[in-house]
Amino acid sequence: MVRTVMHAFTFATTTILLSLLSVIMANAQTTDQVQSPAAPITLSPDACLEVPAVKTKIDAFANRLKDWAQLNRYHDANTQLTPPAKSEQRVVFLGDSITDGWSRPEYGGFFPTRPYVNRGISGQTTPQMLVRFRPDVIALQPKAVVILAGTNDIAGNTGPTTVNAIEDNLASIAELAKEHGVNVVLASVLPVSDYGHNSKGEPINQTTRRSPAQILELNAWIKRYAADNGYTYLDYFPAMVDDNGMLKKELSEDGLHPNASGYAIMAPLAEKAIETALKQKHKKKS
Repeated sequence: MVRTVMHAFTFATTTILLSLLSVIMANAQTTDQVQSPAAPITLSPDACLEVPAVKTKIDAFANRLKDWAQLNRYHDANTQLTPPAKSEQRVVFLGDSITDGWSRPEYGGFFPTRPYVNRGISGQTTPQMLVRFRPDVIALQPKAVVILAGTNDIAGNTGPTTVNAIEDNLASIAELAKEHGVNVVLASVLPVSDYGHNSKGEPINQTTRRSPAQILELNAWIKRYAADNGYTYLDYFPAMVDDNGMLKKELSEDGLHPNASGYAIMAPLAEKAIETALKQKHKKKS
């Protein structure tokens, strides 16, 4: 399954790169005359301005293609992390920027008194997390894993997808964890809102890319799937949503990522879910 995901991504990204190269070549040709093959190519002023920007995009795509799942992000940290002590209740948090940002000092740090390991990566989707699940979670020998993922899939960060495809990836991640004796905590996707602003004070529309209806659909499946398979369901959503079905204005600056107040609400909910999950016994299969 992972190999299929990678092949599909490689094909799609190669297509994008070829399209961008076509744009460069098209812009590089003068528009007021048809030149013979032997004639030199003359760059218009507009084309000269566009080429660096397009090249930057190509370079970004190329770099992402080299390490699509960003396996290198935590490679050194994973290597340096010692195996857990026999009595240690190590927990790994797997996720996207919402998990990644939890470690920022202004949010109080990432559970400083707990043996919790943050393995969130900004912008990631469930297929990327599935690819890196072994080195970033299983190899760290945790007692439990907290999985918060799906919002970037809905936004199309790694291409168009469906809620069913997100569900399949989450199920595969949970099955891998269970196979290796890791207790599973599946978290609900947070609500989003259009209340937020960027650093320039401009309003940000989050609900267009992240459909509230799809978030509700995915959360309903996560809750049902967790119950059917003996996993712990961590429901952030009710505590974070307002009467309009949006992420509460006071809990986020941009309508997507929690602020300090948002994480303050999420932390005890996560702790309670982890406590429940650690009481479960899933034996590692030989």
